[in-house]
Parts: sequence; structure tokens; C-alpha cells
Amino acid sequence: MTLLCLASYEKGFDFLREAKRQGARVLLLTSLSLKDTVEWPRESLDDVFYMPDEQKQWNRADTLKAVAHLMRSTAIDRIVPLDDFDLEMAAFLREHFRLPGLGESQTRFFRDKLAMRVRARKHGLPVPEFVGVLNHRALADYMERVPPPWVLKPRLMAGAIGIKKVESRERFWELANALGDESSFYLLEKYTPGDVYHVDTIVSGGEVRFAVASRYGAPPMDVSQAGGIFTTQIVDRATPLERALLESNAAVMRAMDLRDGVSHTEFIVGRQDNEVYFLETSARVGGANIADLIEAASGVNPWREWAKIECATPERPYSLPETRNDYAGLLVTLARQEWPDTSHFAEPELCWRMNKKHHLGLIVRSPDAARVTQLLDLYVDRARRDYLAVLPPKERPTE
Repeated sequence: MTLLCLASYEKGFDFLREAKRQGARVLLLTSLSLKDTVEWPRESLDDVFYMPDEQKQWNRADTLKAVAHLMRSTAIDRIVPLDDFDLEMAAFLREHFRLPGLGESQTRFFRDKLAMRVRARKHGLPVPEFVGVLNHRALADYMERVPPPWVLKPRLMAGAIGIKKVESRERFWELANALGDESSFYLLEKYTPGDVYHVDTIVSGGEVRFAVASRYGAPPMDVSQAGGIFTTQIVDRATPLERALLESNAAVMRAMDLRDGVSHTEFIVGRQDNEVYFLETSARVGGANIADLIEAASGVNPWREWAKIECATPERPYSLPETRNDYAGLLVTLARQEWPDTSHFAEPELCWRMNKKHHLGLIVRSPDAARVTQLLDLYVDRARRDYLAVLPPKERPTE
């Protein structure tokens, strides 16, 4: 089994290592701009290739030619995108070389926020009311029917990048006119107050083999727009809320028809009606160290399980390892200090610390959900007082 992994960003080290452990030949195609800044796990890589890039973007035609040249001497079995922004390139290459995995049309359901909403609504899933920024009459009708505030979202960005809250029609038209020819790459959605949750999933053979639900401390959009401290924690198990989230997530996997791989899917529970609304999904591991949170609580690392799925064969099918049902909480924030001193975070439940410049990151684990909440509250207060730094929100990905 030969895997060609695409990584325009620094992602997926655990995937690369596990794929090698599974006996695969592992090739990495990454951005030239990362050549001297990222220490990839070379011991797990059979070869590394670099694509010239502009702001991590690769030219499609040049990438296709480069991979075609490689395939003259190397038979590639799978193309695996390690970051959200690599999904479309991987689908494009699979289509051309007729390799298994998500093609370009299906990839839209995991990258394009408009496509996934249309698909979800078609399958009867509750979705906040939305409209594509396309036809002006349809937009005017939407704003007449759906009162503000709304949220203007880029269709092809990841996370909360580029999202803007819109309070009036006048402000919307200002923003739409400023977008010009780029406006069709956006959608307008009803702002729905509520708590935001994510469900992280492992799928094999079209079946959900593993799923865990978590709640963000503050909505990612709020953290991105106003700055602040990112937190998330595993929700209480065996509760009506957890069941509703897991059932909604299973319905999303069926609607998008994910057969093999991993997914990070977000929902909002409306504050007014308690309805679970679908927000967005992806065919990737959740970012912001969410994989480490899941591993702390369950013993399951989504990156490694994804590698096992890609390397599985009919003779050696995928099998989920034993799991545990602890609770865990994650905190990540920008820090004023270049290398924050975290020695005074010394509680026995602390099981992970981030090692990254100008970042503070911590994970706590306990069999008691209330203890995780207590520690996260304590750590948020400490982080806000002693570490927190705030930068302007991103309009486009930069790292």
C-alpha cells in the first residue's frame, strides 16, 4: 500500500507515523514554504516532495503534472489530504488518476458550506435558515422573511475564518458589494443563539464505529472575532443531549455518505427552542488539538485510526481498539510570553501541555465530568489573568 499524503500545513504527524507502522509506503507532498520550518517525522516517510506555493495554495495544473510524473515510477494506491484545505486538491487528483476516495462532487459536502447545508436540508436535518449570496431577488426575499442578525460565511474557508455577523440589510449590501465578483463564494445564514457542540467520528464501511460529543466553552466564531480562550470538553454521557447529538451526527454521516474516514461535525443547540441544528461537517480530524482531547478521554487517537482505515484491506479489515469513557477538557489560547511557564498548573488531572511559541494549551482528564468543568473554569481564570494575548481575527488562513 502506497499513500501519497497532501499537507499544505503542518498537520497529521500521528497519521504519518501510524501509516508507516501499518506497513504502508508513505509519501508526503507539502508546501515549499514549509521546507525549512517544519520538522516532519522523517523516520516514517519514504520520500518528501515540495510544491511551490503562494499563501499555502498550490497551482492545480502544476500539482497534477508533478503527481503524474511521480506515478510513472511509483504506483500510488491512496491520496490522503491531511488538512481541510487539501481536500479539494486530493479529490481533483483522485478523479484524474481514478483512485478510490471522495471525488470532487462529494467533497463539496465536506468543504462547501452551502453544498452541505443544501444536502442536509434535503435529508430532513434541521439547519438554520440560509441563502446563497447569488440571486439578489432571492436575497431580498430572504432578508424580508428572516429577521436579522445574520451571519455572512465564506463557503470554502475552515472554522470561523472570514465569518462576519450582520445586523442590518444595509450592512449586508455594503459587505456584498465590497466582495464584488467573490460574493458567490459566500452564504448568508440566520444567527442562532445557543451552545455550539462538535461530534468527532470514525467511519468504516459506511458505519459509525466511534463518535464522541463535546461542547465548546464559547462559540468558535466568538473566540475568533473577539479574541479569547478556546475551550471544549466532553459532554455528559448517557444524557438526552448526548443521545440527540450522536443521533444527529449519524444522520449527517448518512446524508453526506461518508464511507471510510474521519469527520469533525458541528451543531448548535438553539437557546430558544432547544433544537439541535446542523452547522457544518468535514472529512478530516478536528483542529485545535481536539484529537488530543479525544485521546485523553477515550484512548482513541483519530489520526492513528484514520491511518489504519486507509491501510485496511479485505484480508485485514479495520478494527476499533478498546476505548474508555473518561471525561476531558481542553484549553488553548495565544500567550503574551514566547514560552509560557505552566509549572504552577500542577493538578493531578492535568495530562497534556502544549509546547508551542506564544501558546498556552492544557488538557485535563477525570472520570468525573464535574471535576473537568471545575478545572477548566479555574484554568480559564488563570489564563485570562496571566497569559492571554489577542490578535485581530483572520480573514484568510495564514498558518
